[in-house]
Formats: sequence, structure tokens, C-alpha cells
Amino acid sequence: MLSLIGLAHCGRAPNLGGGTDAMTDTAWLTPQQQSAWRAFLRGGRRLMEALDRDLAPYGLGLAEYEILSMLSEVPGQRLRMSELADIVVQSRSRLTHTATRLERRGWVTRAPFPGDGRGVLLSLTTEGFATVQRVAPAHVASVRRVLIDLLPAEQLAALGVSMRIVHDSLCPRGVPPLDEPSLS
Repeated sequence: MLSLIGLAHCGRAPNLGGGTDAMTDTAWLTPQQQSAWRAFLRGGRRLMEALDRDLAPYGLGLAEYEILSMLSEVPGQRLRMSELADIVVQSRSRLTHTATRLERRGWVTRAPFPGDGRGVLLSLTTEGFATVQRVAPAHVASVRRVLIDLLPAEQLAALGVSMRIVHDSLCPRGVPPLDEPSLS
């Protein structure tokens, strides 16, 4: 299969025989940009696969663990599902399906949001909190092994800054920017 981004390695538009203006007006990636882009794509996928794989013995995937973890960190251990969907970067539909699985396991409950007939409140149960406490040490060890301990502090800081810029520039209106890390 022909990859147009792959053809940009020479810094000029590929000749595909069609000669469309869109092809010649495209700002193709430089070799350095293409290398960084592909490293991000492939490294990101490998990272997510490794984190998922390391959670599998606990009967969780990364998306499920992130939901439980986020709920465990907020006051009252509950959030409006639409707000949680924005935080974990999932569609409302996907979050609803994931919440159903977590609810079947007894780790969360859903209830109408007080004063709003359309909103739903997702709450972490005592069993769900116990699951986070049980799984968190293994998850943190996994994050350290597959990312944190591989990077010098300066590269890790640059990665954080870069991903905050990307996140904040792509957030839907109304979603707050990521918090800056605590320097204390």
C-alpha cells in the first residue's frame, strides 16, 4: 500500500501521475518530522499494548483502570459521566459501555445526576476502590518499566510539555487544559 507520508522522505511531493494541485501544495513532512511522527505512532501503540498487557492479569484493560483511577482521585469518588468522558478522552458512548462492564463487576454504580434528568453520576464503590488499591502498585511499576525509567528527567519533562500542548490544542470547547505538574 502506498503511504503518502512515506513518500515525503525526499522532501517533495510524490509524483502519482494525477498531478492534482492538492498534491503539489501539500507541506510534506521532512525526514526528521516523519521520523518523529512514526516514532510517536509506533512507540505510543507499543506503550499502550504493554500497559494493557500488564493489567490483564487483574482482569482490567488500561481504559478501565484509568476510569477507576480517575474516580478514586476525586472528592467523593464520583463524577458526572460526561465530565469523566472528557477527562479520559473517550466518547460518551464508549464510556457508557465501559461503565456497564465495571458496574457488572461491582466496581462502579450509576445514578441520575441530582437536579439534572439527563446527567448520570458514576461512583466508585468500596470494591472498586479496593481494586484500584490492589492494582495500582503493579500499574505504577509497569508505567515506570515501559516509560518513566527509560527516559532521562529532561526528556520526560519535554514529553509532558509536548503532550500537554497537543492535548490542550485538540480539546473540545469547555474541557479544561491539563494541570501543570506540581513543582513541590
